[in-house]
Amino acid sequence: MADRQGVTRTPTPIRAAGAVIWRRPPYDGSIEIALIHRPRYDDYSHPKGKLKPGEPFARAARREVREETGLECVFGPALSVSHYLVGGRPKEVHYWAAEAVAGSFEPNREVDRLLWLPPSAARRRLTHDRDRPLIDELMRALPPEALRTRGDVT
Repeated sequence: MADRQGVTRTPTPIRAAGAVIWRRPPYDGSIEIALIHRPRYDDYSHPKGKLKPGEPFARAARREVREETGLECVFGPALSVSHYLVGGRPKEVHYWAAEAVAGSFEPNREVDRLLWLPPSAARRRLTHDRDRPLIDELMRALPPEALRTRGDVT
């Protein structure tokens, strides 16, 4: 974008944060991933949202997860930072792994559905290709005990 003097300026990036939420379903010891559906965009994605002025990325991720999903999560390791353009403006989204431990989803203004899916199904359901590698990264970041089924004996 050029100003009146013809100097090109890089637009300020949109700063956002979110999480790849996981849980062990009640019926077995496998892993499920939470995806949200946003009717405004008619897409399935990981919960995320813009930072408020002065808000740190990690605090924004926790707030956005609570606002969009109603879930209380234990946040784990940081995952990748996603970079892409929105309307020609750069956007950077910081993600964390987060285990859902309490709460329940209620449809709201931004999110009308929350799905719990096995990782392979979640990868397929995601609308944007850029979100898929985050599931693979989460699976690599989970401790081995999280990946054991309840019937496993060590």
